[in-house]
Amino acid sequence: MASKQGIMARSVAASFFFNKTDDRDWPKGTVMRSNKRYTNTTFTRRVDHEAGRHHTRRAAKEPAVCASCGAVYANRRWTNADAERGIHESKRWHPARITACPACVRVHGGAPSGYVYLEGAFLRMHRDDIERLLRNEAERAAEDNPLARIMLWKEDGDGKLTLSTTTEHLAQRLGHALEKAFDGKVEYDFSHENKLARVTWRRD
Repeated sequence: MASKQGIMARSVAASFFFNKTDDRDWPKGTVMRSNKRYTNTTFTRRVDHEAGRHHTRRAAKEPAVCASCGAVYANRRWTNADAERGIHESKRWHPARITACPACVRVHGGAPSGYVYLEGAFLRMHRDDIERLLRNEAERAAEDNPLARIMLWKEDGDGKLTLSTTTEHLAQRLGHALEKAFDGKVEYDFSHENKLARVTWRRD
């Protein structure tokens, strides 16, 4: 049988709890305030510009086939494999969904993830060789990742060449290939907030 002291202690604790939490004694319309200070960052998550535009919160349904380039999405990745093979390798096979892959979305929307700038006297003298190297390197990159592509070739009046790419990695890869094949100077600039890479190659 519990002692009188124990019963009284529990009674006091219960009374304290209900007096602190029960709002029946508060007048109607009373607003309970907190001393905690809130800022905009309390409610706002960091914005990832690329993810907000080209990715979804959930994994895309699979299998899927890009209507523009024929790339296949199965087992949570895009591949250049034959569409029929990729579809049947999917863990949960069902008829393929026709969609647009992230690379095609970027191309059609004009939203590159990388730029490669080429300039210098050497470029003007060896233009054909340099362009051949860039195209071959882009083709090899696409074998590993079909989402890595050169979007646009643009030449200005001074003979400078600008390439835009669908991925940051491809821009870096092209810069490495230029330096390895033709020497010159390469500079890399990255914007982590916007997920953008800028690569400048120059040789006089």
